[in-house]
Amino acid sequence: MGGTSEKYKNHICIGILAHVDAGKTTLAEGILYHSGSIRKLGRVDHGDAFLDTYALERSRGITIFSKQAELTVGGLGITLLDTPGHVDFSAEMERTLQVLDYAILVISGADGVQGHVQTLWQLLKRYRIPTFLFINKMDQEGTDRQVLLDELRGRLSECCVDFGDDTAGAAGGEKGAGGAEAADTAADTFMENVAMCDEGLLEAFLERGAIKEKEIGAAIAERKIFPCYFGSALKMQGIEALLTGIEKYVQMPVYEKDFGARVYKISRDAQGNRLTHMKITGGVLKVKMPLDNGEKPDQIRIYSGAGYEMVNEAGAGMICAVTGLEKTKAGEGIGIEGRGAAPLLEPVLTYAIELPEGTNVHDMFLKLKQLEEEEPQLQIVWNSELGAIYARVMGEIQIEILKSLIAERFQVDVNFGTGNIVYKETIETTVEGVGHYEPLRHYAEVHLILEPGEPGSGLQFESRCSEDALDRNWQRLILTHLAEKSHRGVLTGAEITDMRILLVGGRAHTKHTEGGDFRQATYRAVRHGLKQAKSVLLEPIYEFCLEIPSDKVGRAMTDIQKMQGGFSAPRVEGDRTVIIGTAPVVNMREYASEVIGYTKGMGRLTCTPGGYMPCHNADEVVAAVGYDSEADLENPTGSVFCAHGAGFNVPWDKVTEYMHLESFLKSAQVSREETDRSAAADRSETGDNSGGGTMGSGLAEDKELERIFERTYGPVKRREWQRREVQETEERRPAKKAEESYLLVDGYNIIFSWDELRSLSEVNITSARNALMDILCNYQGFKKDTLILVFDAYKVEGNPGQVFKYHNIYVVYTKEAETADQYIEKTVHRMNRKYDVTVATSDALEQVIILGQGAQRMSAQGLKEEVEQTCREIRQILAERRENDRNYLLNALPEDMAELVEDVRLGKKKFK
Repeated sequence: MGGTSEKYKNHICIGILAHVDAGKTTLAEGILYHSGSIRKLGRVDHGDAFLDTYALERSRGITIFSKQAELTVGGLGITLLDTPGHVDFSAEMERTLQVLDYAILVISGADGVQGHVQTLWQLLKRYRIPTFLFINKMDQEGTDRQVLLDELRGRLSECCVDFGDDTAGAAGGEKGAGGAEAADTAADTFMENVAMCDEGLLEAFLERGAIKEKEIGAAIAERKIFPCYFGSALKMQGIEALLTGIEKYVQMPVYEKDFGARVYKISRDAQGNRLTHMKITGGVLKVKMPLDNGEKPDQIRIYSGAGYEMVNEAGAGMICAVTGLEKTKAGEGIGIEGRGAAPLLEPVLTYAIELPEGTNVHDMFLKLKQLEEEEPQLQIVWNSELGAIYARVMGEIQIEILKSLIAERFQVDVNFGTGNIVYKETIETTVEGVGHYEPLRHYAEVHLILEPGEPGSGLQFESRCSEDALDRNWQRLILTHLAEKSHRGVLTGAEITDMRILLVGGRAHTKHTEGGDFRQATYRAVRHGLKQAKSVLLEPIYEFCLEIPSDKVGRAMTDIQKMQGGFSAPRVEGDRTVIIGTAPVVNMREYASEVIGYTKGMGRLTCTPGGYMPCHNADEVVAAVGYDSEADLENPTGSVFCAHGAGFNVPWDKVTEYMHLESFLKSAQVSREETDRSAAADRSETGDNSGGGTMGSGLAEDKELERIFERTYGPVKRREWQRREVQETEERRPAKKAEESYLLVDGYNIIFSWDELRSLSEVNITSARNALMDILCNYQGFKKDTLILVFDAYKVEGNPGQVFKYHNIYVVYTKEAETADQYIEKTVHRMNRKYDVTVATSDALEQVIILGQGAQRMSAQGLKEEVEQTCREIRQILAERRENDRNYLLNALPEDMAELVEDVRLGKKKFK
């Protein structure tokens, strides 16, 4: 048994990805052989490849499970992860991406950039993995290096650079073996290509005439450059150049000191021991070290192929397999690691598993759940209504593999029925769902806001509830219950997605409430909201790449239109045409065989899951399924209330008549309507019909919101606040406040509420932001409050957030996945106990939450009125100064000089 992880300090993890049959495993074999990790060079077609450790893989010649190998290149330790290439096993590949430091994308030189290669490219971009490209099979006839490089630049990235002869390129390197002139030419060409990928590199090249290796390595790590190497893995060509480039250009990751790990795979060894495969992302994992879930690892194994070495500890950056953990799940984080990203590639077909007669269904279901641990997206479920076990799979190849695995592991021969489409549901409108659970001696009520989300965003849960209204532990429990199950929609009973669910209120009983009460109330609140909303049925789509002879284009385009699909302009490549587009899975399932038929084997169709879109025949699907949401006893839509010592059921459409808390969404809408009427009345009285916002600034709205909270929770505890009005007096100076005050402004909300800024934003949003910043600088200079202007930047990929000072105000751009509302609420909660905090926004729901935190709110129209009043005050003060303080020449001179000039003017003295 090894002792420590010292040898892994200079260590990285690299994954190999490719379309099926591109030569990925062959390349991995060549890398291991060239580095000296294996003595014999195996072959996939011979069934003796080092990383094909399963009999199924050796017999079929494809990679089914991701495998690990350890090697050393120079002074660099590398963990090599070989991932599945077939699209049916994409889920396994995608989970592996979460633990990679770098990736090698293998592309077949004979086939070029295929459809699945582009899907892999998008996944690498999503997970921000620096990528080396290896163009394989260059020994085959018809392959052209420059043509392939042009295709890579056109279909993947313009920053794909040929690194095949970079020995003369980087500063300080040796020149190639050719003549000096040829070497200089190659170096200049290489440098120019690298420099064109980044402005910083271009400046360095223009200044020094060369670019340092560290600078190139940094650009690769930031995905600004994608090195391309050409060769033949089977003939060991180009592998040395690839490994030299990796050793030269990779940069070591920096890890946290606190322990963290990312689980990417669950498997079982030959003895049936459960293995948790993980990457240590911080600190050190030691044998018998307690983890967050209370478990302790029994063994730490470093696998290489089928064999492994046991160690006492694993340091940051290491990939290891751990025994003794029974609660871990693929994709989860441990320690400082948070929850992993939702998978992009999901199964789109569900099949009934047909068991042989006499099989114990319950025992078989438990055994199949073990497979689900290893492949979470199988989602093995028992349908009590139909009395059958169902599983989700990606395609026919995966079905064959599953049948073989079940027979090998459990000695049961199963069949799979006809596949059905996996539909999902979402909503179009924002609604409030209420769940109440109050049988005798139980009590819980939950209020949720359900909002439509961006396509592909999945389900997002967040609490907007004040801790004064509901204790934090109850709020956390509700969020846990929201995330712990797949909630069913009300159209077909399909899983819901692309939705934002906000906890806005709830109530517990000090004596009778138990944890299970909130589970029931939460589930019922979700279902109640779905019944009120306008639901939308979603169907899975395929992103396809169809390559056919050019004389078959008309037939192909007609077929795609009949399948309710869409496509971009066809691209002609010689005598072949490539059509890229999308189409519903239900219509395209059998189309691959049709393509082979009408092209006489000359055509090729590649399909990859492309997410979900509104169903093209939703009414037909809903009618065919025949789902009755109110008859689904496992997912009730109504609530349980208590009267006369007994609980009784209330149907969903009557729940609002019985609920104990006021409707938060309705209160916000009523408040908005009253404010609109108040603002309209104010404009009518002043003769101002210019509009300018949807919210007024009167105290009536504050009082209305306050009444809502007092009816629900009792008096709101906060500091007394005087309205920020500017009194018109003969002489006005900014008064110094008794305590420090803060004004937080929701930037985009203000821009789209003020007519002049909204008009400007339609032309240029940057100009609108700058105009608002200048206006608020002027306003702050008079008011002297600390002013924080917050802009949404949550959709900017990889954005860490930014805070900077603009003249006399602070400007905040929120980080990725953080909205301005979230930032403002967090800041108010942190600062309101010490300072006088006011928030300027016209988001009605946000105003309710802010008032609940004890802060003051100001509408967009109210802020506009204050700004205009401040401008009038400033103009008045300046006018008074100009009138009372006229500027004379003698006033600016020293006293003795002024006397001399005055005597000269009167003729008493003369200049000499």
